[in-house]
Amino acid sequence: MSKTRLFFVTDIHGSDRLFLKFVNAGKVYKANVLVLGGDITGKSVTPIFDQGGSWKAQYVGNWREARTQNELSELERNIRELGSYPYRTTESEWEKLRQNEAGMENTFIQVMTASVRRWVQIAEERLKPIGTKIIINIGNDDLAEAGEILAQSDYVIYPNERTIPIDDRHEMSSVSFSNMTPWKCPGDLSEEELLSKLEKTTSGLANPENSLFNFHCPPNDTQIDLAPKLDENLRPVLTPGGEPDMGHAGSTSVRQVIERLQPMAGLHGHIHESRGLSKIGRTPCFNPGSEYVTGVLRGLILNISDKKLDNYVFTEG
Repeated sequence: MSKTRLFFVTDIHGSDRLFLKFVNAGKVYKANVLVLGGDITGKSVTPIFDQGGSWKAQYVGNWREARTQNELSELERNIRELGSYPYRTTESEWEKLRQNEAGMENTFIQVMTASVRRWVQIAEERLKPIGTKIIINIGNDDLAEAGEILAQSDYVIYPNERTIPIDDRHEMSSVSFSNMTPWKCPGDLSEEELLSKLEKTTSGLANPENSLFNFHCPPNDTQIDLAPKLDENLRPVLTPGGEPDMGHAGSTSVRQVIERLQPMAGLHGHIHESRGLSKIGRTPCFNPGSEYVTGVLRGLILNISDKKLDNYVFTEG
C-alpha cells in the first residue's frame, strides 16, 4: 500500500531563503506533499534610495551601497532573504510616503503581493514538472490580499477555510485565523468567531479520525502554545531569575474541536518559541517552531499510511 510523506513548515514571514529551502525540501526529504501553514508574508519595507548613479539602503543596521546593477540586485536579494521587501525610491519620496499612512499601506500591499506572486511562480516552475503537491495557507499575521494571490494559481493549493484531499485516503481541514493577540493582527478573532470557522470548515469531513487539521493557531494549555507574557507596553515579563515568564497563548476553540473530532494529527504554528509535540486524546499536535530571522528552516516530516500516522521527524536546516 502506498504511503504519503508530508513536509510541514510555518511562520517564514517573507523570508526568500526559507521559501526556497521549503520548495527544495520535496526532493531533499522525498516528500510528495508540501504544506506551508501560515504567516508567510514579511512585516516591513526596506527603502533603497536612488543616489543618482548608485543606491543605498540600511541592511542589518548598517548602510550598504550598490554601484552597479549586479550589486543592486544582490542587495535586493539579501533584503528579501531577511523577510523584508526592497523598495526603490528616493529619500524625499520616502519621507513623503512616511507621512501618508494610506500610501504606505498601499505600498506594502503592492510589494507584498508581488513577492507572493513570485513565490507562486517559483513553486509552479520547480514542483509542477515533478508532480509534488504544494499547499500554502496564510496566517493571522497575513493580509487577505496574500490569500487572493494564492487562490489564483492553478497549481499551488490555497486551502483556507476548506477541507481538501491530500491523497486518495486522507483529508486536511485548514483555518488561518487565531484567537486575539496583543497586536490585533488582521486574522485575530474572538474565540466565538474562531470556533464558528473551525466547526464550519470541519463539518464536511468524511472521516475526521483519518484527517489532518492544519490550524495555524495551536490548542490552548499545551507544550506548543507557550509564549512570553507581555506587560501593558508589550514588553516581556521577566521572572525573578531574569528569564521570560511564559504562559499559554493558544486557542481554547482549537483545543475544543480537536478534543471532539480526534483527527490523525494537528499541524500548528503561530508561536515561534514552542517547537514540539503535545497529545490531546489520541491526537498528536505539532508545532515545528520558527527561526526565520536566522535563516534556519524548522520543519516536520509526517509519514502517513492508510489509517495511521506511522512516524514523524522534526527537521532543521
